Amino acid sequence: MGKLAKISNFVGNTFAIWVLLFAAFAFYSPKTFTWIAPYIVPLLGIVMFGMGLTLSVNDFKEVLKRPKEVLIGVVAQFLIMPLLAFLLSHYLPVPREVALGIILVGCCPGGTASNVMTYLAKGDTALSVAVTSVSTILAPILTPSLILLLAGKWLSVSAASLFWSIVKVVLIPIILGLIVQSFFQKQVKTCVQILPLVSVIAIVAIVAAVVGQNQQAIAKSGIEIFLIVVAHNVLGLLLGYWFAKLFRLSVPKQKAISIEVGMQNSGLGAALATAHFSPLAAVPSAIFSVWHNISGPIVATYFRKKDEKQETSGSTISA
Repeated sequence: MGKLAKISNFVGNTFAIWVLLFAAFAFYSPKTFTWIAPYIVPLLGIVMFGMGLTLSVNDFKEVLKRPKEVLIGVVAQFLIMPLLAFLLSHYLPVPREVALGIILVGCCPGGTASNVMTYLAKGDTALSVAVTSVSTILAPILTPSLILLLAGKWLSVSAASLFWSIVKVVLIPIILGLIVQSFFQKQVKTCVQILPLVSVIAIVAIVAAVVGQNQQAIAKSGIEIFLIVVAHNVLGLLLGYWFAKLFRLSVPKQKAISIEVGMQNSGLGAALATAHFSPLAAVPSAIFSVWHNISGPIVATYFRKKDEKQETSGSTISA
């Protein structure tokens, strides 16, 4: 188990490389990965089950300790990214399926990778975990409602169907993970060490399947979608930071909310698009998954280096 834990840690730390590598591989050899497409929803369920295994009562106590800060983070999450998605999809010349895909990923809750990035950025990790947990639990209600509000004219499926999909793929696996953890704490503590490996394999498989399914569409308009996704992510990071600053939160909390807003649960977007819409609608989520695993570490490094620089200049002045 120790050797497997080391491999898991290595794979988790090099997540972005694996996503990029297999996305490129799927682009040049789509048939190698298209068979995974029917398993996208179960794969995301496995990731969410793993999230449930890592959550604890303390994570939810954090919400009660500082409800205002968690509320600010959740409001920022479900306000900034959906509105940005709406503006980008309506004012840029993209096909209807792509526009729907942009809104889909924008209306998703924060991704679990945001917690790791917040930690690396020397941000408020406990706040990040609390916001991720609350936004994920609220997703079955808020995500379909926002999608209906912002993309209602393109929808051929009811909000109720989206609600039940998110319950099955997100809420139930997380609850099962929490139940398993409460009954088998000792065994779970050992198994948690290999969760990064399982999560990386699942997300990489989802991205590769979506890229493989849409190879021709990506070849035709992939650059445009990529630029929109980059703009969506970067603006989300900036506006998340300014939103927290507007409420005069401390710098570590500003970092946490910035990263929380900018990093989406793009796997959920891909799963919903695959289950209810066209394969093309899943492309923005797949590209987002690739990109935010590049931008996240860059932003985390910038925040950390900025802190270190301020600490150094502070100690120089004191001396």
